[in-house]
Amino acid sequence: MPLPKRQHSHARTARRRAANFKLTLPNVQPCPRCHAPKLAHHVCPDCGFYNNRMVLDVQARRRRQETPEGEAPAQGAAATGE
Repeated sequence: MPLPKRQHSHARTARRRAANFKLTLPNVQPCPRCHAPKLAHHVCPDCGFYNNRMVLDVQARRRRQETPEGEAPAQGAAATGE
């Protein structure tokens, strides 16, 4: 069996190995309902739909993120103290 005459350098070995290492881009598709970009086979982050069914209540999630932690959301006149 043939053997290499000289040892390959570490740089040459790394360069050969690096040629086969390629990153793949995520499979992004437009949402059929709102046309926002979303990952394939995932819930749309903008409208909350997957497979023509509402899976996430995105508006409630946004409201929850807008209110500071520890505070309850305002509920009409009772929250104002009048």
